[in-house]
Amino acid sequence: MKPAPFAYAKARSVAHAIELLAQDDARLLAGGQSLIATLNMRLSHPALLVDINGIDGLDRITAKNGHLELGALVRYAQAERSAELARRAPLIALALPHIGHPAIRNRGTIGGSLAFADPAAELPACVVALGGELDISGPQGQRTVSADDFFQGLFETALAPRDVLTAIRVPAADADIRVGFAEFARRHGDYAMVGLAACARAEGRRLGGLRLAFFGVGPTPVRARHAEQALAEDDVEAAVRALAQDLDPPADVHASPAVKTHLAGVLLRRVALQLSQPS
Repeated sequence: MKPAPFAYAKARSVAHAIELLAQDDARLLAGGQSLIATLNMRLSHPALLVDINGIDGLDRITAKNGHLELGALVRYAQAERSAELARRAPLIALALPHIGHPAIRNRGTIGGSLAFADPAAELPACVVALGGELDISGPQGQRTVSADDFFQGLFETALAPRDVLTAIRVPAADADIRVGFAEFARRHGDYAMVGLAACARAEGRRLGGLRLAFFGVGPTPVRARHAEQALAEDDVEAAVRALAQDLDPPADVHASPAVKTHLAGVLLRRVALQLSQPS
């Protein structure tokens, strides 16, 4: 199929993009790896596509003030090649090779993945696990939203219709940070049936500030808070049992809720081993 007719405009700046989004049924175009597919299947039919790829400054990776900042237009492949990201955000570096295939990573953007908010995507869970925050510009100015508050439902975020996601910030890793990542997918590059992104701080033999963010098990990334408490006490099996309280995965064409919960436990055991090692 081919998309329904639409108008096209190239934004010169973030302010210009916000202005263009005032038109009814306008949509932003960044990497287009999800949008173009839905256009071609006529699942999306915007009146106007606002192309933000030419906006200067949204494709930078910058370390400042104890954080790593990723512009919303940073592409997956660019992030994969970044030594700065590998050093300061090793969890994201672990997740990137699992996203799609090289052709997708060459065009897809960090900001696009977060704004689309697919519950089976890797990056939303990573940003939640890292306790990140997102900068949003809109008609009323700029605001910052924590990752915990950004993802609000199935494909729903804190973005209003005229908002533009401009940057993502995560705390920069140091020698005490421990991270882990694992997922189950039917084929490499497919969306995960179940996945887990984790971050913690080594405090002697224990883990502090532990954040376990599962994906593919709910409408948004899911913090497994009871499992976090058990794993912080170095009791992996208690953490696995606690997942029954933390997760309520829906059935889908791939697996039942019971199977998904079992897979989540398998991933938690694997990630627990990763968290015991320096990043």
